[in-house]
Amino acid sequence: MPSALAHYWGQADEVSHLLAWLLLAMSLLSWTLILAKAWAFRRIRLAAPALSAFWAAPTLPDALALLQAADQENIYTALAHAGAHAADSAQHSATLSAGADPGAVLTRALRQELNRLTVRLENGLTMLASIGATAPFVGLLGTVWGIYHALSAISASGAVQLDQLAGPVGEALIMTAFGLIVAIPAVLAYNAFNRINRITLAELDAFAHDLHAHLRRA
Repeated sequence: MPSALAHYWGQADEVSHLLAWLLLAMSLLSWTLILAKAWAFRRIRLAAPALSAFWAAPTLPDALALLQAADQENIYTALAHAGAHAADSAQHSATLSAGADPGAVLTRALRQELNRLTVRLENGLTMLASIGATAPFVGLLGTVWGIYHALSAISASGAVQLDQLAGPVGEALIMTAFGLIVAIPAVLAYNAFNRINRITLAELDAFAHDLHAHLRRA
């Protein structure tokens, strides 16, 4: 296999080299995103049980401190701080917002923070989906171009025999395999992260509703 790769690389032209480097860049970007998102989502999931400790705390400052200690990604804590700050501002602000309905101010603050967190959690997922969708076609393009390049070279040499054709065509198929090798981890990671994302956003939404109800009563 290494000799086939070396032979293909030596026989390939600039277009094939460019497509191979493009697939390599896509693979590096994909694995960088996969590892970064996996680490972030692992820390988020480890912080989720701290929500129970949050509601068991005697006071809101104690609850925020407990949540902040466990929430290393600052997901749940950011939402809790946004709600607490909005509730406090609605009650004690001396600005124009002081005349606004405290419930509306709190709802708007929580919704804005939820939107910001949603964008943050989904960051990188579109790139993974794009890599998973396009890498096979980049590999296929490399194969088609490699076959064309090989056939042109064989045709220029004169007589064509089966063994002369099978080698270059088989080596050109390496690009299709390379495209699939790049795409498959990206697609699997995207599906896994998307599922974790939905669970996390559902928990954040439920936490925001509970927080809204608690802060309105406070």
